Amino acid sequence: MAGFGSSVSPKRPLVSKSSFPIKQSVLSGIQPTGSLHLGNYLGAIKNWVAMQEPYHCFYTIVDYHAITVDHNPEELKRNTLEMAFDLIACGLDTKKCVLFVQSQMPEHTELAWILNSLTSYGDLQRMTQFKDKGETQEFVSCGLFTYPVLQAADILIYKAAKIPVGEDQVQHIELTRRIARRFNQRFGTLFPEPDPIVSEALRIMSLADPERKMSKSLGIKHIISLTEPESDILKKVKSAVTDTGPQGKEKSPGVANLFLLLKLMGEPTRLKELETEYAAGTLQYSKLKMAVYESMMTELKPIRERRAQLDETSVRKILKEGAEKAREVARQTLLAARELIGVGPVY
Repeated sequence: MAGFGSSVSPKRPLVSKSSFPIKQSVLSGIQPTGSLHLGNYLGAIKNWVAMQEPYHCFYTIVDYHAITVDHNPEELKRNTLEMAFDLIACGLDTKKCVLFVQSQMPEHTELAWILNSLTSYGDLQRMTQFKDKGETQEFVSCGLFTYPVLQAADILIYKAAKIPVGEDQVQHIELTRRIARRFNQRFGTLFPEPDPIVSEALRIMSLADPERKMSKSLGIKHIISLTEPESDILKKVKSAVTDTGPQGKEKSPGVANLFLLLKLMGEPTRLKELETEYAAGTLQYSKLKMAVYESMMTELKPIRERRAQLDETSVRKILKEGAEKAREVARQTLLAARELIGVGPVY
């Protein structure tokens, strides 16, 4: 998954007033699968940046989720750091948010073990993503089977209540709700039951196959990396699948995808102009594609410039400080959960 979504919690003080201002809390995570692509950015990260002002945001790179399938250890290390570079370049301001790596927070995995004991085997069997991934793996690990429980721990340890996600993650949020409910009923109320919020921008489709969501797993021609050469991006946009003209009231998937990209990145007046031409049956798709390309490069330029200014030492420092801040909150929740289930301090 690109990420399990973002979560918004009820208004409450998270830690002492000296640590953070009192704001609603947002939590979201993304797997370190290499450099970010346009689907990741428009579907999630751009929204993360927008949420920094009104909310207190915790953003995590979920590297433990990445080891549930075959992986190269050195590549995972590199991808985790590269993901941090990309997230900061996209506009995450660590003076306004907390950015950290999931594996540096043992509180998440300890809470996941507790929640494993409250998750039914049947619930995990019904997870669609497990069925899909399990069919393509020669070795199906227990981690692949139970990773929705770790995902639930990632969410519940910050007591999140609202979670913007892609459609493919709604089932996992429903599981998180059931886990929270069982815990509260058995041991006392601790966790809110999070509600998913699905946004249209979370469904950015492949330019080469607009029936499928933009994803690295489909191959390089199906994604637009935020850092790939402009000439490659232009070639992909020019070759984007469209159709032969208006088809009733509905746009074809390829044309609809191009218009969505223009809506998310372009000037409203230009979008309106092209929409009018489409409705009149006079739109040339080459014009639409160039408008999308130009808007895309305008959007990506500041991201590329910020990334070029980053260095590894400063990025690692940001991740270390982020983990320390996140632990202030996560530790409180974990201690409360341990006490409620009867494994609190014994000495």
